[in-house]
Amino acid sequence: ERNAVRIMGIDPGYAIVGVGIVDYNRNRFSTLEYGAITTTPDQPFPKRLQTIYEDYTTLLDRFHPEAVSIEKLYFGNNVTTGIDVAQARGLILLGAAQRNIPIFEYSPVQIKQAVVGYGNAEKHQVIYMTTKLLNLKSSPKPDDVADALAVAITHAHCCGIVH
Repeated sequence: ERNAVRIMGIDPGYAIVGVGIVDYNRNRFSTLEYGAITTTPDQPFPKRLQTIYEDYTTLLDRFHPEAVSIEKLYFGNNVTTGIDVAQARGLILLGAAQRNIPIFEYSPVQIKQAVVGYGNAEKHQVIYMTTKLLNLKSSPKPDDVADALAVAITHAHCCGIVH
């Protein structure tokens, strides 16, 4: 069933990068893989970035997505955290760009809108709908993984993909 569009959703971070890979075809999803790339605080930051980049590009080379879908970065209260997330995010963009995979960015409001149907949805509603839309037996853990799958769903629903 390879008329499907393969989408990799990413929830960027540096302790946890959520990853979800789905095929989308005629309004139906098949979930190929989901999980988290994790790093630990005891590793020097450049090593953490290396782990993220290597694990992520291994997945790109294994699944060959047609699109990488990622949440837009917004700086919350902690700018330092935001800068570190931005560095990890840069590697995500680089890995896709090196492979000529188009990157699509969505705001949290767009993701909630696409998955739940309204932009002020709560996190638990997004997780619930993501689990339901993908016919998963249980909610993906940690939440970063559910977020990655949600951003993949957003791309499928957003972009008029009608394969």
